[in-house]
Amino acid sequence: MGIKFIKDKKVFKLDAKDTSYIIAVVDDEQFIGHVYFGKRIIDEDVNYLLRLEEPPYVPSKNNRDRVSFYDSFPMEYSTHGIGDFRESSLQLRDRDGNTACRLQYISHEIYKGKKKLKGLPATFGDENECTSLEIKCMDKDLNLEVDLVYTAFENLDAITRSVRIKNCAEDSIALTKVLSTCIDFEGINYDMISLHGSWARERHISRKNISYGKHTVSTVRGESSHQDNPFIALLDSSATDESGNVYGFNFVYSGNFFTQVEGCQFDTTRVVMGINPVDFTWVLEKNEEFVAPEVVMVYSDKGIGKMTRTFHDLYRNNLIRGRFKDKKRPILINNWEATYFDFNTEKLLSIAKEASSLGIEMLVMDDGWFGKRNSDNSSLGDWIVNEEKIQGGLKYLVDEVNKLGMEFGIWLEPEMISPDSELYREHPDWAIKIDGRTPALCREQYVLDLSRKEIVDYIYECIKKVLSSANITYVKWDMNRQITDLGSICIPAEKHGELSHRYVLAVYEMMDRLTTDFPHILLENCSGGGARFDPGMLYYSPQIWCSDDTDAIERLKIQEGTAMVYPISCIGAHVSDCPNHTVGRTTPFETRGHVALAGTFGYELDVTRIPKEDREMIPKQVEIYHKYNDLIRTGDYYRIENFSQNNCFDVWEVVSKDKSEVLVTCVQVLGRPNYHSRRIKLKGLIEDKMYKLEGTDELFSGGALMYGGLNISLYGDYSSKLLHLIQL
Repeated sequence: MGIKFIKDKKVFKLDAKDTSYIIAVVDDEQFIGHVYFGKRIIDEDVNYLLRLEEPPYVPSKNNRDRVSFYDSFPMEYSTHGIGDFRESSLQLRDRDGNTACRLQYISHEIYKGKKKLKGLPATFGDENECTSLEIKCMDKDLNLEVDLVYTAFENLDAITRSVRIKNCAEDSIALTKVLSTCIDFEGINYDMISLHGSWARERHISRKNISYGKHTVSTVRGESSHQDNPFIALLDSSATDESGNVYGFNFVYSGNFFTQVEGCQFDTTRVVMGINPVDFTWVLEKNEEFVAPEVVMVYSDKGIGKMTRTFHDLYRNNLIRGRFKDKKRPILINNWEATYFDFNTEKLLSIAKEASSLGIEMLVMDDGWFGKRNSDNSSLGDWIVNEEKIQGGLKYLVDEVNKLGMEFGIWLEPEMISPDSELYREHPDWAIKIDGRTPALCREQYVLDLSRKEIVDYIYECIKKVLSSANITYVKWDMNRQITDLGSICIPAEKHGELSHRYVLAVYEMMDRLTTDFPHILLENCSGGGARFDPGMLYYSPQIWCSDDTDAIERLKIQEGTAMVYPISCIGAHVSDCPNHTVGRTTPFETRGHVALAGTFGYELDVTRIPKEDREMIPKQVEIYHKYNDLIRTGDYYRIENFSQNNCFDVWEVVSKDKSEVLVTCVQVLGRPNYHSRRIKLKGLIEDKMYKLEGTDELFSGGALMYGGLNISLYGDYSSKLLHLIQL
């Protein structure tokens, strides 16, 4: 069993595959302390790590220095206002305006498997995969229950945490800060990895040394954002891809988040993660509960690469759901960069006819098919087919595409409303805005107030009607602006801080309804590109559009950062036209295909207008996709060379679980004069097995490939090569 309670020591020991996580209840006052998180150990009692026999001692032995105890003890879940002046995890306001809270252990429950989080996405697992622990704590003065919820995945190095809070008092309590995890680490000399960027350059890797003080990654944009991803890793300053201790934290949430690494006065480091407390309040009446989202914690004793592969396995097997969870996805062509808003039935069918003849399997109709949407200045909310464009109606178009042997997909942006729309003219109060203040526009649109059930129901029924009207098997769900001017006419002043979280809960509800009502539909999330690339979205959609920047060279850094945490099977990646519409760069069609293979693979161009030599490459690329996708989708991902570090060369590798098949992708960004070939050393193979390089008679042992390496020759800027090896 992955979790056990050692009663005489009052110790909880959580064991994952190669990981141990230990919690202890200490002193007569039943404080809950964090003891250990790291490499799996056999010991059941390592409470000496808490330094309980050193000053300032526990309060029962030294009440005169209680505050000093609070300010140094490694609390398993820190609270505000009692003397722990490091970052707290829980803060509230009672009837009298007081903000302090002190938690004590009351009881616990250990059980096999994992329960759902009410209204929230979360990892899942059956009783053969994981064990869960719920520790009930209480502030007896406030009559407030706080349940700390853990799950240990016994075949992976993954432990999850969440929090459930219940008000058992007669009076209401306002929660003003509820984070989901808190861990104190010994030592101060760590590095922190985080993923940052902006539109068209999301999730670039940032690594920096952490010393004293607070180092924060967060967002208040209403989405997990282009700028900051809800992931950090704390790691040894000497850690590499293949060596060193690494602790990864990923928040299963799609709205405002806050994570912080704090170097503290006694040379300890505190990590916290959860909902951003800025503009957050949640009022609990008597017997009401609040459930905080989940944090996934991954430990690796073998560097960043092992952390990455653990996240990938957990998310592929225990987060992504539905029909496409373990299936190859259809190769699609999206008309956005081909036509933008300038299309009609005839144009779409001409693209579909050419695409189908080349082996492409789905046509996706992007923005511009509804209302009077001929630019991005109108009609969001008017989810009625524009039959001036879609002559004959949507069903006719879909049927004609189906006759070509292709499936049909459609773009939607259900969370938005245009000022120039019939819906806004009828319901101007449906937009999020502060009463009496003109709200700010972004992309000529507002955000719908999804905290109101009548709005959620109306919008969902509109899109349900569209999706039911024809044989639609794919939806691209977009969200193209941040949330500002937070206000709702239906939320009282004392609950105003609930709006952002209620909005996210409503988005989850809508996506849950869609995937329940249309289980055959492949849902791909998108938010102006990659602004909601987070595990919360993966629970509802098995793939997410990675970035609106489809340039193959820009995608190297974007996809490298994304794949550090998220499986490449969920990374939306397409071959697009050149010169690229975002950066103006021209790259070989072959290279664009190789880079897009490290993702879902598809096309974003007008296949009827591209050069003949490019068009003739498509059937070969389709063949390569079908040949390698099972490996790419299910194999172990390794970084060999990092363009983000060397600025001239990128190499990644996917190895099948049984080590029998290897696919290596090499991209030379800049050619070098008067140099020998590049030498790359593969990873993850079996040393004493022989591997044959496809297309040659060359044989290599796994050991030779890993420790000696392969010589790779590429000519020209932006050139690329695939290497496929099979174990004999």
